[in-house]
Amino acid sequence: MKVILKESIDALGKAGDAVKVSDGYARNYLIPKGLAIEANVKNLKVLEHERKNILQKAEKAAKDAEALAEKFAGVTCTIARRVGEQDKLFGSITTRDIQEALLEQKFDVDRKGIIMDEPIKALGEFPVKIKLHAGITVEIKVAVVAES
Repeated sequence: MKVILKESIDALGKAGDAVKVSDGYARNYLIPKGLAIEANVKNLKVLEHERKNILQKAEKAAKDAEALAEKFAGVTCTIARRVGEQDKLFGSITTRDIQEALLEQKFDVDRKGIIMDEPIKALGEFPVKIKLHAGITVEIKVAVVAES
């Protein structure tokens, strides 16, 4: 099925591109989430008319993400947790914990954009990547300390 992307998607293309994807991916994911529309004659004509608007919206989102990336420079997120013997954590630090700690510092980040290989299960400082926009990723430090 051929679809027109409304938003940039890493694996497929930029906003405004007409790409061919499997029928199920288009019908069950892209179209219901508003990420794409079906590429028929009517929609192709509408796309040509709205291409400038889509590109301007994508550029604005990229500029906003770059500005937010500059604000993230040098940000350290500190999370206090109870520890047991040998400084081992009770539980682990997940993306939800990092999102809540960033919200306390006035950074509103989507939890799905926080990239961790595995949950943090020890004390110390750990690098964590945050995907802000397609192609824009920043790295912050997450410091896990013992709760007093």
